Formats: sequence, C-alpha cells, structure tokens
Amino acid sequence: MEKHPLAQASARVSLAAYLHDLGKFAERAGIAEAERQADDRGNSLRDLNVQQYCPQFKGRYSHIHAAYTAIAMDLLEEHLPDIKSGDCSPFASWSSGSELADGDSLINAAARHHKPETFLQWVVASADRLASGFERSEFEEYNRAEEGLENRSHLSARMEVLLEKIRLSERSGGQKAGSHRYLLRPLSPQALMPEGARDCEPQDKASARAEYARLWEQFKKALSENPIPPSHKGDLNLWLDHFDSLWLTFTHAIPSATAAKVDGRFVPVPADVSLYDHSRTTAALATALWRWHRETGREDSAAAARLRDGSDDEEQKFLLVQGDMTGIQDFIFAAGSQTQKYAAKLLRGRSFMVSLLTECAALYLLESLGLPPTSQVINAAGKFLLVAPNTPETTVALEEARSVINRWFMDHSQGRAGLTLTWLPACAADFRGGQDGFRRLVERLFKQLEVEKFKRLDLCSEETPAVFEGYLERFADGECPLDEYSPAEISHRDVRMSRQARDQIRIGEALAKYDRLLVTWEPVNNRTLDTDIFGYRITFADTGETGSDPVRLWDFSLPQDGEAPLWNGCARRFINAYVPRFELADIADLTRYEQLGEEPPNRDEIKSLNHLACEDRRKDSEGGRQGVTALHSLKGDVDNLGQIFQRGLEKPSFAKMAALSRQMNFFFALWLPWRCRERFRNSYTVFAGGDDFFLIGPWYSQLKLAEAMRKDFANYVAGNPDIHFSAGFHLGKPGLPVRRRGQAAEEALDASKAREGKDSVTCYGETVSWSDFCALLAESEELRQLKEEFSLSGSFVYSLLQLVDMAGEEKAGNPRGALWRSQLAYRVQRHVGDRLRREQGETREAFEARRRQWVESLNCKLANAISTWQSGYRIALCTHLYQYRH
Repeated sequence: MEKHPLAQASARVSLAAYLHDLGKFAERAGIAEAERQADDRGNSLRDLNVQQYCPQFKGRYSHIHAAYTAIAMDLLEEHLPDIKSGDCSPFASWSSGSELADGDSLINAAARHHKPETFLQWVVASADRLASGFERSEFEEYNRAEEGLENRSHLSARMEVLLEKIRLSERSGGQKAGSHRYLLRPLSPQALMPEGARDCEPQDKASARAEYARLWEQFKKALSENPIPPSHKGDLNLWLDHFDSLWLTFTHAIPSATAAKVDGRFVPVPADVSLYDHSRTTAALATALWRWHRETGREDSAAAARLRDGSDDEEQKFLLVQGDMTGIQDFIFAAGSQTQKYAAKLLRGRSFMVSLLTECAALYLLESLGLPPTSQVINAAGKFLLVAPNTPETTVALEEARSVINRWFMDHSQGRAGLTLTWLPACAADFRGGQDGFRRLVERLFKQLEVEKFKRLDLCSEETPAVFEGYLERFADGECPLDEYSPAEISHRDVRMSRQARDQIRIGEALAKYDRLLVTWEPVNNRTLDTDIFGYRITFADTGETGSDPVRLWDFSLPQDGEAPLWNGCARRFINAYVPRFELADIADLTRYEQLGEEPPNRDEIKSLNHLACEDRRKDSEGGRQGVTALHSLKGDVDNLGQIFQRGLEKPSFAKMAALSRQMNFFFALWLPWRCRERFRNSYTVFAGGDDFFLIGPWYSQLKLAEAMRKDFANYVAGNPDIHFSAGFHLGKPGLPVRRRGQAAEEALDASKAREGKDSVTCYGETVSWSDFCALLAESEELRQLKEEFSLSGSFVYSLLQLVDMAGEEKAGNPRGALWRSQLAYRVQRHVGDRLRREQGETREAFEARRRQWVESLNCKLANAISTWQSGYRIALCTHLYQYRH
C-alpha cells in the first residue's frame, strides 16, 4: 500500500493534540526544571511560559499546566521524534526563521489550547473542548478557573471510578456513587482495582505532590531505560503507536480534570476521565478536524474565527467509522475430521487470529485514510471506532477498503465470518452536552451498526458477489480435515490441510514462545505466517526484536507481575490469553494423568484438554484418585451493555465513552488472564475481551473461578449493582468437540439472560442468581461435612436429586411434589438411622436417643436446604457428587 500523502502531517497534528495536557502531569509532579532561571531579569522558565501560554483574568494567570506542557516537551525532546527541523508540516519548522515567524510551531499548538490565536491552535483547543463535551459557555467559565477543590488540594484528587457512576435504575439509599478512587500508580493488573477514597487520596499537598513526582520519574525512566526503538522515530505513526502504550501505562490513573474555582465559587468538573482517555480522544478529533479543513481548503484566519465563535458547529466535519467482526464463533469453532487432534492449539490459534483480524482491519483503514493510530479511539473484542474527516476522499477510501476486507473474508472464511463496516457523519454540536447531543449521537451509532449487520459482506454488490469463482477447483487434494469448508493445500506433520489451518496451529505453538508481533508488507523469516491478512504479513518476534521496516510492532505478553508497569518498550495489544502449562509441581505428581496412558510431559509444555480434565481428581483414602474426569465450559457477558453506553452516564462525553469501553475491556482482557495465571492456572482462555469471555477448564476449578470472577467484577465496578454479567456452564468429557462445547455453553448463557433482572448463572441446567450460586457452592461444602459426620453413602446423596425435582414440582403447583418431605424422612431413617449401631457399653435408651437426634438433625438440615433452594439445590448436590465419583 502506498503511504497516504497526508499521513505524516496528520500524525504531527495528532501528536500536538495528544500532548496538549502533558503539562498537567509535569505541573502536578512539580518538576524542578520549571524553576530554573531563564533570563537575566530573574524570570524562571515557568514565569516566561506562563506569560506566553496561560490565559489571564483580573490580573492573575490560570491553567498554569499549559505552560508546563511547553516546558515538559522541551525536557523530553531527546526522546521524541524531530518536531522542530526539516519537514514539520502543517507546523512551522524551527530551522526556518521566516517560516517560524509566519507560522505556528507544534509546541505552540499544543501548549496554547487555553489561549489559542492561530488556526492550528484553535484546532487543538476545539478538539480539547469537544472531547470533554463542554458547552461554549461552560468552557469559558472553566477557562477562567483555577484548579482547586472545595475541601482539599487538586493535587490530592485521585481519579474517580467511571463504572461506579453508571445508573440504569432509580435507587435510594445504599452506597454513594463516587466513594472509590484509583491509586496513582502505573498500569498493572493490581492498579485496575479501585479502593476507598480515603485510602487513595493523600491528606496533604506534600504527600500528594510526592506521588506525582514518583510517577513522573517512573515515566522518564521508562523512556530512557526501556526506550521506544530509536529506529522507529522516522515513522511518526509507528512511533505514536508505541508512545500511546507508554502514555497509557503512566497516565491511566491521572484525572484529566479535577474541579475549578471561578471568582471564589467552585465549579464541578468530575475527575472521572483519565489523562490518557482525554489525550487520545482529543488527538482523534483534532486530526479529523484539521484534515477536513485541509481537504476543503479552509485553513485561514477566517476558519480560526469560525472555530472560535462556533458559527460552523452544525457542519458535519467528522465521520465516525465503526467496525464489528461477525461470525466469530463460526470461525473459532470450525470443525473437521481431525479437529480434536489439534484442539488446544487450534482454539488458541483461532482465538488469537480473531484479535489479529480486527487489529489488522483497523490498521488497514487507518493507513488507507492516512490517519495515525490515535484516531482509533475504541478497540475491544472485535469492535473498533475511528474518527475520520467527513470528506469525499474519505468515503471513497472507505468503500475501497471495505471491498478489500470483504473479499478477504470471502476467500478465507467462505463468508462465515466478516467485518461489518459503517460510518456516520457528525458535527461539533453532536459532541457537546447540551440537550443530550452526545447521547443522541451514541444512540445513532448503535442503531446504525445493528442495521448494517444485516448487510453482511455486502454480498449483493459487484465487488463481493456471493458466487465463489473457482472454489471447487481448489479441492483437488480434498478438503481440510481441520476446517471442512477449506481445501487441503499444504502438508503439516503428514496431514494435508489448508494454509490458514496450519497458520492457526503455528500460532497456537508460537504463543508459548514469543511475546511480539511484527506487521510488515513482506515476509520477514520462517516465523512469518503463510496467510496474509488484508495484505499484511504477520511474524512472531523475540523480545528485543524490532524489525527493519515494520508497519507495526506489537507486544502481546501477559503480565508476569501483578504490580509491575505494563511497558516493554513498544506498543502493547491486549490480545493474548492465558493457557495452562506443565509446571514442576505437575511433573512431580503425574498420578492424576495415569489414566490417559500418555508419555510424561515436559515442563512448560501446554496442557491438552485431556490433561485439564484430570486436574480436579483428588487422592482418596486408599491412595487412588477420585472425582469426575470432565471439563466445564464457561461462557458469559455483561448484562445490558447497550444501555450502559447509551444511557448509563448522566453527562456523557466522547472521552467518557472511550474510557468506558477501555475499562470494560480491561477486566476481561487484562485482569482475567492475570487472575488465571495467579490463582486458576488450569483454566484455558478461549477468548476474553470487550464484555464477554469463554473459558474451558477442570470442572470444579471453573466453578470456583466463576465465583471469584463475580466477586472481582463487583470490586472492579466499585460495587455498582447496575453493572453485572451473566454466565452459563456446560459439563462435558474432554473428547467432546469444541463446537458442541461452545453451543452448549451458549445455550446455558441464553437461559441466564432470560432470567428477569439477569445477573444470573446457569449450571447443571439450573438458572439462579449469582448470590444464590455462591451460596449453593457453600452448600456443597456443607454436604461434604454432612457426609463425613453421618457417613452418607453416594447412593443416598444421589437419591436426593429426585427429591429436588419433586420440590421444584411443588413450587410449580403440582401437589404430588409435596411428598418430598415424607420421602426424605423415610430415606434418612433407612440410610442413616437404621444403619447406626450401638457403641460398646451404650444402653438401648441412650442409643435410641442418639439415633433420633441423628435422624432429626440430618433430616432438618436437608429439609431446610431443599425447602430453601428447591430445584436450585441440584447445583450443590451435583457439585458434591462429582467430587467423589471414581
């Protein structure tokens, strides 16, 4: 693909907008360099920059952070691409005095967002305001404000939890929204979890500034000791992709705004959007805005005046481009005669390839449009959102790109999977908060995407006709045994299969060895996949390998430490999933796998589904193993996701929408893999991201994982009762085809979603609330204690399943079901009372009293349990029974 002529210029505009609030970080950290004497009159660097970049009202300067933006950009210059000399378009080059005098530097455009004068400065300032959803009158008031809080310093304010503020129902009482905060730490799994405000916010300015200073030093250390590859500075888009991940790591918990004081009166500015999310959405809007003006020839002082007074706020300058991959399950669960032979590797490879397809589709669109990576504001679980200029050139490029993407899916998935691609014009007024402008824009986005999904692959067009030319002729060597829709083309370990199937197996193997991906236009080495993705060639790379001329370099490594910053020197993509491997403890005790009759595994070897099915078999009293050899497939997703985005926030904004999407995705794409690695090491992640997940693992461990996930998610959303997820379990033998597992788990999830209020789980065919599910797992532990105390046989516990069914009938109004109580009393007497024996020296009267007490105690406990849970008690009974099966 030829590089777009405006690609590098667009990236420079993006960089200026992206770093416009760099000064907030630097100013709160109190960087010492700002106080350095700068001239012979005793003015400090801070003083001079305040005069140049900060607005002044009634003899005082406000928004001092703007001055720190210019200071910090100078301090970090050695780590940045060259933004001063050579071609700096559309900004002025410092190497040309006349150009600089007549034009505007990138630093000025970034730092003067509160005091804009030129067209480029107004582009950044306008995007800054639109990202936050400010009305013009609101911003003018905010622009006169000093950062401050009514009861504490703005330095001590920590970022509020956006997810805690979601409201889908009217509630009275309970926890006050806004009672949690994020600790001021670099991004890591542990840093994702909010804590009480009192535990996060320092009580004095000195301590608060010290936290910022520590974070700033970590940021600078990362830049110098684990730098972005220097060779990548020549391609600003490549460099920006890396810097975006670095900025995310160190600013995800910095509030972009706290509160403001205007003439002694406090104006609320919720601190619930991070500096990262605000930076990225501002960059996306600024780039699209500048491109629209450039391509329509409106970049003069008149254009700046219209941006200033809002006279063209109704003009549709923006194009919101949505992508949504469809047919994901058909793609992942494609089956053939030998699918089970490579089941684990295929699962891993296909799941990873789904993420690759979405990433590469978004990348292809960005490159086709000449837009930087920061123009992609949402990217999670097969969905993305780009901001582009609403010009004829953009529409033509999108149509051509859609044709290429559709053709690829037709050729490589025979139409089973595809990418819904649609775009919606928007104006500046749509991003403002007045009269629910932005809320209506979000609703239009959701509705348009739903409509476009019915036009899958655009099969009625001439570009992607529904006829496969030459399709049957490709089956000269038969069909692929791993995907019955594809032709066999290449040999892999004496099996003829399609190139894509072999790539999926290779991915499944490579993910255990490599942590990076090179995206190029040409093959790199023997690690390059055979199948191109929209023309891109994908190569697995070692840590430290940067490539000679990559389009992108992505780090997809899983967190090794719960608190270590997630920065490894290049752009990060959260597309990897946890997979169990053999550890020393597993190899030291292989008795649980003896029934498989396989060769002993090696350390770090990936566990097969057969191995995972054996993991919950425990040693019995005779030294053997007990417990069912089975797997639980667990599938779930967040309830009411559309409502959360469309009406969950009282005052939505573009930055908040991006933040909400990122934070929702991070629980499943970042926290969950880490949780599995840390505690549930035998759980196989088929996919997890966005708002859903699909896990396979040892049957009992999966129950406990689900219980922990539900608790973790409640903590993640700061106890918000309006945000929850539902899930479904399917129990099966390890040899069951993966497609069938997925279908059965999906059916169980559907049953959970059908329950009123949702927030439910379906297990062993019973649908209950999460709180009841957790209580029923505790009941299974109570059964274990009853078994030991009363020497209960397996047949007795098994017989209780019939009584549970009868209790369910009673609840449904069938009078026959009421007989369960008398039958329970009879069975307790027969299986426990009649089998009890007198102890030596015990009198008959004492024995009869003890027997009555035993029978009454057991009968009472079981009757209470069945009466309380009815058919739901099946979950406790089955969980108990499967632990003792031989």
